[in-house]
Amino acid sequence: MILRQPAVAGSFYSNNPDQLKGDIEGFVIKDCDKQSVLGIISPHAGYTYSGRVAGNLYSRIKIPDTVVILAPNHTGYGVPYSIWPGGQWRTPMGDVKIDEEVVEELIRVCNLLEKDREAHLYEHAAEVQIPFIQYFNPHSEIVVVVISARDIADLKNLGKKLSQVLQKLRPGALVVASSDMTHHESQASANRKDTIAIGEVLALNEDTLYSKVHEMRITMCGIYPAVTMLVCSKERGAKRAELVRYETSGDITGDYDHVVGYAGIMVS
Repeated sequence: MILRQPAVAGSFYSNNPDQLKGDIEGFVIKDCDKQSVLGIISPHAGYTYSGRVAGNLYSRIKIPDTVVILAPNHTGYGVPYSIWPGGQWRTPMGDVKIDEEVVEELIRVCNLLEKDREAHLYEHAAEVQIPFIQYFNPHSEIVVVVISARDIADLKNLGKKLSQVLQKLRPGALVVASSDMTHHESQASANRKDTIAIGEVLALNEDTLYSKVHEMRITMCGIYPAVTMLVCSKERGAKRAELVRYETSGDITGDYDHVVGYAGIMVS
């Protein structure tokens, strides 16, 4: 069996199961109303920095039994559209199964995707989502795609194919686009740029999001997963988006000269 070992347990989040569960409980909102959503944008920094945004976001949604995680590629390894082939992913909270039926159908209908492990082995952007998913639904299975290609036509094509597969096999599935926002700029600059990018997400406008991120050099690392998630969600009938929480690392550290932005957004 293929088993993906954790790459950033002990650095991005605790490698002690009890400590990790306790940390997550400190980030989540207890007893809040939950809704079924089609897609989310969730941050992927160390939990010290972005855990509150992610925890607040995951608290608001019903986590279904299949979650597709679309992550950017920070390592440069692997193929442009890399899907983890099968087996399980391990975290300190236990092992999570890959939904292999969805993987096989995606490979069959979308020629962009390739089974590949290399892009995933050291990539943190998908991994840090999983403990939150496990916390709220221990039975959830996952599909993990790492995207490094930037052609918008291909990103939209992937979003449409993903929608087709989910509507056929897993109509209730959640699609997570893993992304941080502006990197290493002042609080004022990050707030200004991130407000623009978030506005385009809330308008469900992937074309303008893509163009503005590039034209304004907004360092939103998960722009490609976000475009794919938006297209997929709209194909599945999405009509609205909501910003659950926005913060920067400066809100945690007090250093407002070099911040990273984090947004939690849900699409329904």
